[in-house]
Amino acid sequence: MPDEHVSILQSLGVALLAFATVVWGFGLVRLMRRYRSGADLWGADDFLHGLPSQREAGPHLEAVELTPAERDAFAVLVRRLNDGH
Repeated sequence: MPDEHVSILQSLGVALLAFATVVWGFGLVRLMRRYRSGADLWGADDFLHGLPSQREAGPHLEAVELTPAERDAFAVLVRRLNDGH
């Protein structure tokens, strides 16, 4: 028995919210079933068209030969960084 302080509009509001929740739940279940069955149709050879294709190999590696003075300067820099920590 409803409480005597609850109005008819409040009771109808609760009933409407409960009904909307049930309808939303059924809609969500239907939506999930539809997309789940569609996902089963995808094969391993399908790919996403919105993503760029992957490279077969990595980028070309670049190398620069250092002069003896540059190598010495780099060695000094590395020693300074190692001494600081």
